[in-house]
Amino acid sequence: MSVSLLRKGLELLETAGASTPRAKKAASAQPNKKSLKRTRRKKKWLGSGRNQATIKGKVIKSAVEEYRKCQAVDHFQENLQYMMSSQFITDNTVTQKVLAQNRGRKARDRPQEETKKKPEGTVFTEEDFQRFEREYFGGAGGV
Repeated sequence: MSVSLLRKGLELLETAGASTPRAKKAASAQPNKKSLKRTRRKKKWLGSGRNQATIKGKVIKSAVEEYRKCQAVDHFQENLQYMMSSQFITDNTVTQKVLAQNRGRKARDRPQEETKKKPEGTVFTEEDFQRFEREYFGGAGGV
């Protein structure tokens, strides 16, 4: 509800309620200084009617301009020219560090580290196998 409608409603209630003797006495009594100060404060707090927003001084914006303002601008070509014209080239170790930082902290974001595998072989030589065979099976020329 607006303030003016509230005021009108209160005025109607005051006039309708003035038929009782108390209401007549209160309506005829003059307000004292304290009540006047309160009403002045309320008026200052509510503000004057002139401060309400009106269309009179409003600048109408174009819908096309608003749409263009909100659109994303492509800076790819400008950035590409800047990067290509740059003479400063970073060291390979620095770029690797930056890439490692931006990769992510989860295990799924990290590449698998390649471990150097040794060729699988046996610790025993052919002679060891022959000696074991002779000792275990008691082959010819054995002990």
